[in-house]
Formats: sequence, C-alpha cells, structure tokens
Amino acid sequence: MILYFDPFMGMAGDMTVAALVDTGASVDTVNAAVGGLGLQGLSFRFQKIRRQGLSATLATASLPTSGPHRHLEDILALLEGSPLSANVRDKACATFSRLAEAEARVHGCAVEEVHFHEVGAADAIADVVGACAAWDALGSPQVRCGPLNLGSGFTTMEHGTFPVPPPAVAELLKGVPVFSFGEPIERTTPTGAALAVTLADSFGPIPHGAIRSVGYGAGSANSAGAPNVLRAILMSETPQDGFISVIEAQIDDMSPEILAGALDSIRADGALDVFVTPVTTKKNRPAWTVSLLCASGESERFADLLFERTTTTGVRLSRWEKRELPREVKSIETPAGALRVKAVTLPSGRVRLHPEWEDVKRLAEESGVPFQEMAEQLAKWLG
Repeated sequence: MILYFDPFMGMAGDMTVAALVDTGASVDTVNAAVGGLGLQGLSFRFQKIRRQGLSATLATASLPTSGPHRHLEDILALLEGSPLSANVRDKACATFSRLAEAEARVHGCAVEEVHFHEVGAADAIADVVGACAAWDALGSPQVRCGPLNLGSGFTTMEHGTFPVPPPAVAELLKGVPVFSFGEPIERTTPTGAALAVTLADSFGPIPHGAIRSVGYGAGSANSAGAPNVLRAILMSETPQDGFISVIEAQIDDMSPEILAGALDSIRADGALDVFVTPVTTKKNRPAWTVSLLCASGESERFADLLFERTTTTGVRLSRWEKRELPREVKSIETPAGALRVKAVTLPSGRVRLHPEWEDVKRLAEESGVPFQEMAEQLAKWLG
C-alpha cells in the first residue's frame, strides 16, 4: 500500500489526522491512542463539513484545561511510558525529535533547552499521536508526499510576528519541494511539516498505482479560493507495464559525499530510481556511471536536474520497455511483532512476501537478538 499526501493547500497536524480518518482510519483507534497518554480529557471529535463545496472531515481536539510547557525529554518520556504500539510510539517520538532539533537550530540553543510552548502543547501531542495512530491503523503504508503549499504573509507566535513560512517550518522543510498559493495565511504548520518529513519516504508527484480510497482533512480556516483541505490518497502499488526513460551520465570529478547528496535530492524530487556503477574512463580514470529512471514524460526535467546538481556536461537518454509484478506493502503480525512486508504477486498467482529490512532491524533490536538470527526466524515463519 502507498499513502500519498497531497498538501495543495498546506498541511497541519489536525488536517493530517482528519484526512487519514476520512480515508478510512478507525476513529476508535485514534481516540484510544490519544486517550491512553494519561492527559485527562484528551480526545478528538470528528465531523463532516464542507470546504468550497467539498465534503471533508474536521478534527477538533478536546484538551486538558491547563498544562505545563514541556521539554523534549518530557514528551518522549510521556510517549515511551504510554501503551502505544512500538510503530506508533517510534514515529511520534521521531516527529517531536525533529521539531526539537528544528527549534534548537532556529533559536541557537541545545535541543535540551527547547521549550515546546507552541508545538509541545497538548493539542500538538494529540495531533502527532493521532496522525501516527491513524497511519498505523491503515496498515502503516509507505508514505509519499507532494510539494507543500506554505502560504504567505505573516503569522503571530509567542516570540512575535514572523513571515510565512515561520522559522521552524523553513528549517524542517530544507530540501523538500514547496510552493506558495492562495490568500496570505500560514498553510503549513510546524507540526504538519514535522509529520510530513517523518512519515514520508519521498516527495514528488503522485506515484503509479490503483486508487483505493481518498480522504480530505479540513483546515480550521475556511479561506477563499481553493478548498482548505489536505488530501490523502490510499493506493495499491500495482505498477503497469509500459515505458520508462533512462538517463545516464559519467562523472569523474565529484567527491562521493557530494555526489551521494545530489542523487538523494534527485530521488526526493520523484525519480523512480537512481543508482551508480563504478567504471573506468579514458586515461584509466576511475568514475561513476549515474543511471536515473523516471516516467517517460519527465526525462527533460530530470536531465536538467542532473545538469544542475552534478558536474556532468552531457547525458544519454533512452526509452526502455518495462514489465513489473503487482505488489503492495502491508503490515502483518509475527511472533516477534508487527512487520511490514512487500507482497509480490507472481504470474502463477502465488504471492511471495519480502520483509522490510528496517522492520527486521527494529524487531531484532527490540528482542535483543542478532539481526541475522531475526531475519532467519522471520524467513521460516513467512515460509
């Protein structure tokens, strides 16, 4: 399964929770997760509303009447001491860690000194945990996110009035495709930005697949123009036979670190795959052949990206026919815990399961067994 966030009018924490519930995540599961944190009265109320004529779900958090400012260690202790599943807890902790790191860079202080006055309030804790629980309830699908609409104008926070995007959002979204559209308001919040960069594996256009469900999470403001919603699209990863473009370039004058960073940024911009092959060029000079795969209609864009982000002065373009097996990522329960697997359907109809190795690593660490031993145990269990 693939979950695609389409933040054409921005992304906030409550919009994310609402979009995932509108897509099909269980309301009871979300409220059980936030209700188990031990913060009295914390829950969500979901209601159907309209934004510019479009039906969407609005998530409103019921919050404790008062609460302290918190440091990162306080929030992590709250999450780690809760009955949340490991999958939800890890994503929520990672989200708040990213927020703290961004705030620390903005304020020029240590992460431990950051006060979560705005992003650490009970409503943000509810948003982060609720979004992570809803994602997990959908089967913890692979997440891809489109370019984020940041908005424009000014926004007022505890430290004063700042231009949009506010400093923490700008820090969180370094290297992420963004744009600005609509009347001047803040459209992507720090919580929404942190969820985007934590949940999403990549950023770019909508991937190939079959749409299974579409949900809309409403923002609190009913701004004019386009509907103020976050769209979430749940898809089966069923690539179709067809054609792809292949772009190749030979590079012999970039350091491995800089080349790796350039290729990572191109992957984030939507390349289907990018890989390098060591070669020997004229004068016996060692070099790399960079091979970039993209949709057949995007070869010009990605050729330009290679020119802009690497030192190559020429590329080779070709068009390949491809054939792929239907596949989807889903979460299953194993004796060691929850495991994401890629289910590949063979021409015979038989389904072959491939474990996601990050999950195998996590289960090995949680169980205190060597990685290889955990991999062998799961391979036997999967058959």
